[in-house]
Amino acid sequence: MTPPTDSRRGFLGRAIALLAGGTALLAPAVWGSIAFLNPLRLKGRSGGFRRLASLDQLPEDGTPLRLTILDERTDAWTRYPIDAVGAVFVRRTGKDRVEALQVTCPHLGCSIVYQAAPGGGAFLCPCHQAHFDLNGKRIDLPSQSPRDMDALEVEIRNRNEVWVKYQTFASGTAKKIATS
Repeated sequence: MTPPTDSRRGFLGRAIALLAGGTALLAPAVWGSIAFLNPLRLKGRSGGFRRLASLDQLPEDGTPLRLTILDERTDAWTRYPIDAVGAVFVRRTGKDRVEALQVTCPHLGCSIVYQAAPGGGAFLCPCHQAHFDLNGKRIDLPSQSPRDMDALEVEIRNRNEVWVKYQTFASGTAKKIATS
């Protein structure tokens, strides 16, 4: 008696169909997982250097300018077009020297303003009336602000371009902790 060949052919056909079906289901699952996890692997541009101005645009007397940081913003899976993501105070401190300070108050995260005055000026946090000198140091001690204004790294590139490493920092702590 010879074994039936139909059962072996049926098994082979079913195995090929199962393999093809599994492959067809696996491809969308893999690509879906990649799309879902993509924001976790993307690195934001925050913390990188940005060109803000030229030396010619900054007043030679050391008066600070408030400059807006523009960037493409990504929030989880939503990408926003170029928008304001922050601001910094930038001022000349010498012929080819520039200083940049974060405009966010280290106390509660309020926006600091510059108040011009004869012979200089000062920064003020309108939320708790803390005063900072032009270098960002606290004037009124003791102060509600746990630390001085946050200084940012500045580079002069191509002899005239002012580049600032934009970062944000945790508020309410005496230690300067970068959040981006």
